[in-house]
Amino acid sequence: MVRIALFQSTTGVDPAASAERLVRAVREAADGGTAMLFTPEMSGLLDRDSERAAHNVRLEENDEVLAAVRDAAREHGIWVHIGSLAIRTEGRQLANRAFVIDPRGEIRARYDKIHLFDVDLPTGESWRESNTYKHGSEAVVVTGTPVGTLGLAICYDLRFPALFSRLAEAGADVIAVPAAFTVPTGRAHWEVLLRARAIEAGLFVVAAAQAGQHEDGRTTYGHSLVVDPWGDVLVDMAENSGVAFAEIELSRITDVRGRVPALSHRRTVEQAVSR
Repeated sequence: MVRIALFQSTTGVDPAASAERLVRAVREAADGGTAMLFTPEMSGLLDRDSERAAHNVRLEENDEVLAAVRDAAREHGIWVHIGSLAIRTEGRQLANRAFVIDPRGEIRARYDKIHLFDVDLPTGESWRESNTYKHGSEAVVVTGTPVGTLGLAICYDLRFPALFSRLAEAGADVIAVPAAFTVPTGRAHWEVLLRARAIEAGLFVVAAAQAGQHEDGRTTYGHSLVVDPWGDVLVDMAENSGVAFAEIELSRITDVRGRVPALSHRRTVEQAVSR
């Protein structure tokens, strides 16, 4: 049995304020006896004003939020999964990058979001993540964490089951899905997709989310969840900001996969043939 914590936040436009909140969350998680804390997508900065945001985005080695969380992880001796931060790269575009930090404050893994959300909605609202961010290309698992082998995904990746299959086949026991889902898509799809991914792969899904009304005007859905391999929801944080705790029993994976061994039955399907 492993005790974990999730931080549900309403991230704003000031990285320094976000860093303070994250450090407090690390301390609260450690005081609550957890081995690992999970935070949402864009834990350091959530800002639709591209000009303002540009002044607050740094190279990884200069990012104040990352530095603060690394220091806090070291001070309190716990693992932290930063759901993601906006990180400046050598090119024009940014990276939407997740970090896994160990109790020494060392970065054990990085993951750049693979699937980017580009859409024009009937309401006139338009989202173009690819205008700002460069998509990642590698599925990532991290071994030796308190939750076993941890697979990494971010938000929109949730809609692409092939990624989750790849992570499961690589040995993942838990997949983290930090997010900043909008309210309409959250209400319609968030829980059902998370439960489906957990059931399909026969593993735990830990999804720390953004929640509430943000400084840049957007509203996010919240409902950070922990889902077990059978699809049961162990934690639902609703719209509440702060830290929540969960107990996950990794032996549950073997039990469920023994009853429904779908992962071992998966076969490669050839390209569809038109008749």
